Amino acid sequence: MTRETTALAHSTAVRVSTDGRSQNGDRVLSAARTTADSTPVVRTGPTGITAATPVVMVTRSGRTAFYSDPSPATVRDLIDELEAGTVPTADADAVVEHDPETASLPAPERGPLSVGRRNVLGPCGWVAPLSPADWSFVSTQRTADVAAGAGLLGRGRGDAAADEPVADTWETASETDGDPVVVCNANDASDLSTGDDTLLSGAPMAVLDGIAAVAEYVDAGDAVVYVNESETDLQAHLREAIDAAADTLPVVPQLVAGPDEFRAGEPTAALEALEGADRIEPRLQPPSPAKRGLYGRPTVIHTPRTFAQVQQAVAEPDSVDADAADPGTRIVAVAGDVADSATVELRSSASLAAVREAVQMDGSFKMACVGGVLGGVTRSLDMAPTAQSLRAAGLGTNGVVELFDTGRCTVETVGKRARFASMENSGRCVPGREGTKQLAELLRDIYDGSFENDKIRELSRVMRQSSNCQTGAHAPRPVTTAIDEFEPEFRAHTDGHCPSGTCTEKL
Repeated sequence: MTRETTALAHSTAVRVSTDGRSQNGDRVLSAARTTADSTPVVRTGPTGITAATPVVMVTRSGRTAFYSDPSPATVRDLIDELEAGTVPTADADAVVEHDPETASLPAPERGPLSVGRRNVLGPCGWVAPLSPADWSFVSTQRTADVAAGAGLLGRGRGDAAADEPVADTWETASETDGDPVVVCNANDASDLSTGDDTLLSGAPMAVLDGIAAVAEYVDAGDAVVYVNESETDLQAHLREAIDAAADTLPVVPQLVAGPDEFRAGEPTAALEALEGADRIEPRLQPPSPAKRGLYGRPTVIHTPRTFAQVQQAVAEPDSVDADAADPGTRIVAVAGDVADSATVELRSSASLAAVREAVQMDGSFKMACVGGVLGGVTRSLDMAPTAQSLRAAGLGTNGVVELFDTGRCTVETVGKRARFASMENSGRCVPGREGTKQLAELLRDIYDGSFENDKIRELSRVMRQSSNCQTGAHAPRPVTTAIDEFEPEFRAHTDGHCPSGTCTEKL
């Protein structure tokens, strides 16, 4: 019987993609391992498409048949047919012809896996995540200057260079006195996935390689991967990945767990947590972390998505359009009123509306919140997924799109977000500490018949311009964008009427 092994060196293989939380995934993997005789059976990480978990991919000589959530008995039959010399295609969800030596998942032409690109996400679901043998490391070549020249922007709220050129941060850290350190900020304690978990689970070698490449560029001898302390399974997975790659990487990061708090994911608050501070709050800036960061050292802080983009830019420079305003691709997590969540990757020239093709909604589409829990509300996703386009639309760039159906009340939805901000802000500055409370109260007043639109907007303006933390600055965004799109709903609530029929009491 076979054991789990690498598949890239074999023309015939069976891959089982699972997120580790599916009981059927474990049963399917066990059935495959106990049935296969001469065929490599590989457990891969998640593809990013939850609806296709587990998915079994049966490959021979550049032909792969996809089977979503099959029974163990079906898997046994598939392997028997494969070992008899034929790729089983009957009842397959998709069959794809591809390069036999591809290191990227060969996406079908239809279905959720066909949405967007699979550049950075390419290894997810296809390559054994803990197998360095399946990975061509670029960090050993000291070629991160390719990524610097590509003009990549930081991605995600946990990135100290979010939506700004990463090369500027690298240069500052390199030129500042002291020993630089590189931090991968993977501690996003919000309720929503950001796509980072898909990369860390499905392609940790890409993230580790990107970390080491940046460390080599800025001449940092130390690196840290900062994760949420509640994610114990992910911690164990990353420790295995780090240990497996330790003999290859020029800089081996240390894994450190931080508080399970929303505020702890903010870049400078992450530094406070890493230094063991009792109170987790963002630091006043300037100076930026690139000048004075972890223990006073010049520090580069990026998210896993950013490091994976760096690795992709170095490994395949032609895949990054350096002339674009937002080079590379944008990874977007899709959640909300959907049957299953999804993580997709979009070109800068694509439409954000494509994310709807990756999921099945529970009802008819009403609105979306773009940019995480404190993102902006919109009726339309007909815009590019770039930082510039999303900012112009008043939306967030955090890489999360929540889709809401017609059963959702707009006032209730943004009211809960305002209340979240009032409880989760750092409390360091008055606009963040008191402004979020006042904003939540103004929304509660709507249920008592008072909708003070002008007061809400003036308070929002002050919070955006003077809050020290991202929570205080971004808390008004769901509210003001929702009023722009759905003001009649807010006014209806002052008359005691909820158009969606879902509000039963004041928030």
